Amino acid sequence: QVQLVESGGGLVQAGGSLRVSCTASGRTFSNYVMGWFRQAPSKEREFVAAIPWSGDSTFYADSVKGRFTISRDNAKNTVYLQMNSLKPEDTAVYYCAAGHMVLDYVRHRGQYAYWGQGTQVTVSS
Repeated sequence: QVQLVESGGGLVQAGGSLRVSCTASGRTFSNYVMGWFRQAPSKEREFVAAIPWSGDSTFYADSVKGRFTISRDNAKNTVYLQMNSLKPEDTAVYYCAAGHMVLDYVRHRGQYAYWGQGTQVTVSS
């Protein structure tokens, strides 16, 4: 089992920045692909970013590419999502997820076995 706890959400003005973190406990963190997903009201949960255990590649949704950066620190069992140039449409609950998968499937939420409880990010216009 892997337990994931997100932190760092909050309220920020459009154009601002925010960093959310996800700390894992349980099984060896470094073995997992880590992903961030988000869910806005009345919308499906969507892929945001992912990073494999090695950290040598990253994957992003087109809507956040160039604005968000995912990173991980395996020594701290933590994955980060740095969000810059935030827009009101980035408002959502952000979820951290962990799973084993071929990297072709990192955008598929069904590939992730473990999920955090989510942290709210609100961007005001």
